[in-house]
Amino acid sequence: MTDRDRIPFRAEDAPPPAGPYSQAIRSGGFLFLAGQGPFRPDGSKVESSFEDQARQAFKNLQAVAAAAGASLADAVRVGVYLRDMSDFPVLNKVYVEFFSDPMPARTTIQSDLPGFDIEVDAVIVMGD
Repeated sequence: MTDRDRIPFRAEDAPPPAGPYSQAIRSGGFLFLAGQGPFRPDGSKVESSFEDQARQAFKNLQAVAAAAGASLADAVRVGVYLRDMSDFPVLNKVYVEFFSDPMPARTTIQSDLPGFDIEVDAVIVMGD
């Protein structure tokens, strides 16, 4: 693999992309994970609590990483998009179920998400 290669990955146990994008792209020693929301692998939305939605979004992120032979343990950056910033404490509760020290760098911003409460993306360092 050269530094200019872009290798896409698709996880069967995560929902399919909702548009013209890859779930993940490996390039230059990094794996870039597209945003994942609170959707089951069949595409249906988790309609229960924010906590359940957050957990499903992170499970999807985890599944996409695994499909590329990676783990969230190697994440160096995570982006979190919340419809309502009052969900921030619950986000942190769920977040530590999926990430551990050293924690990746993280940005959390409020976003006008279309009909769901959370979306997460990540960048992972890949081994050779």
